[in-house]
Amino acid sequence: MELICFSHIRWNFVFQRPQHLLTRFSKHHHVYFVEEPIFNASKNEYKMEQSEDYPNVFIVVPHLTDETSVDSRNLILKELLNSLIINEDIGKFVSWYYSPMALAWSDHLSPELIVYDCMDELSAFKFAPAELKNIEKELMSLADIVFTGGRSLFEAKKHLHHNIFCFPSSIDKAHFSLARIINEEPGDQKSIPHPRLGFFGVIDERLDIDLIDKISDLRLDWHIILVGPVVKIDPATLPQKKNIHYLGGKNYKELPVYLAGWDIAILPFAKNESTRFISPTKTPEYLAGGKPVISTSITDVVNPYAINGLVEIGDTAEDFILAAEGIFKNDIPEVRIKNADQFLLNNSWDETWKEMNRTIKETLERKEQFLNPKKTAYV
Repeated sequence: MELICFSHIRWNFVFQRPQHLLTRFSKHHHVYFVEEPIFNASKNEYKMEQSEDYPNVFIVVPHLTDETSVDSRNLILKELLNSLIINEDIGKFVSWYYSPMALAWSDHLSPELIVYDCMDELSAFKFAPAELKNIEKELMSLADIVFTGGRSLFEAKKHLHHNIFCFPSSIDKAHFSLARIINEEPGDQKSIPHPRLGFFGVIDERLDIDLIDKISDLRLDWHIILVGPVVKIDPATLPQKKNIHYLGGKNYKELPVYLAGWDIAILPFAKNESTRFISPTKTPEYLAGGKPVISTSITDVVNPYAINGLVEIGDTAEDFILAAEGIFKNDIPEVRIKNADQFLLNNSWDETWKEMNRTIKETLERKEQFLNPKKTAYV
């Protein structure tokens, strides 16, 4: 069985939950990763390219002319999607959604199963379409199975679906553990003095820019390193200080190299609607890299990481600084890393996918038995 994924995240943007899960699916099946349309074309068409690293992953990008009517866009996208299925000779498939908005031009399909992997509360994000909440409700009513990307998101949505499961984002321990043994510094980081407080991820409205600014003012000898693309906010609004360093986006393979050179890894998220339900993947990634971590009081960071003594919490610049000073003074790396490793022992994307796949197969079996009660179950 093949898989058609509808995503608001572009495959080659930041390697995160969708890529981790779908590359594992692609070990045995084709994955067609359908991105949101780009309006730059002289004619309406889709372009498809094969992933260099994952040969069973095909990245599909609709290219549209600048149509004025949303209805006409959706009709065109339906036609392009139909063409993809015909041209690729796609038979049985699973429809896998990250973007509920794609339902407007894919609701005519007849997949064997509809999966909604709800990794974020997208309606709370900056520039979210006004109709997103209603379309998500429709998707929830159609989905055979729903996954959530964190505990708080699960608690908020568990009453909305009969077959919903919490699968917090996991880690590739072997990859991020490299940060413990890497000694070579990347060129754009090696000249930055210590102590270093580092963050990697998307720099957008979820980041508490004011908090970062105040920390930099209160500790001029500390250097804050931000690794990641700037999205949905004007780069000109970011504080420009001698001890704040914006290193831009890096590929997934490079992240342990940057992490290795930090003294403390930070999660300086704002406390707002867009972060209410987030479950940052970088929390266990930082810990796997052997770094002490300070975060604002994001619900899914406090529980389970802070309550288990693995992450320090601070919501003000003063709290952040106090936590960092405590780490510099009292940290015993061997003990901290041992505790983190024990906590993360069974945390891996392979295990997460294994459990997800089991749940998918069970749901498929129940659906098949319901639709064809005289048939035997799948073996």
